[in-house]
Amino acid sequence: QVQLVESGGGLVQAGGSLRLSCTASGRTFGTDTMGWFRQAPGLERSFVAAVSPGGGSTNYADSVKGRFTIVRDGPKNTVYLQMNSLRPEDTALYYCGIARGYNTWRHNFDYRAYDDWGQGTQVTVSS
Repeated sequence: QVQLVESGGGLVQAGGSLRLSCTASGRTFGTDTMGWFRQAPGLERSFVAAVSPGGGSTNYADSVKGRFTIVRDGPKNTVYLQMNSLRPEDTALYYCGIARGYNTWRHNFDYRAYDDWGQGTQVTVSS
């Protein structure tokens, strides 16, 4: 059974930084897309960033480009999200997801392409 465990969320002032981690277990994930999404109260889950199965390609939502960086550590089955220059509008519950198979990369920004999800980690940015 696949399990994803996120950590690293917390409360930070605007302009600060946080690093989220997501570790997967239950099988190998070398052929899967890994991504981060977020959901604020009353809103739908939205795309933040994704990394391709080999780790060579990344994709970011426009709202986080230049501030967030996604990195994949294959041997550790872990994906990180380094978040810098945080803003109050970044406040949300952040979820890690896995989309199975190489061909899922083309849909990396669509939460419906993801098969497994973590429980989420809360990020709160104060102004």
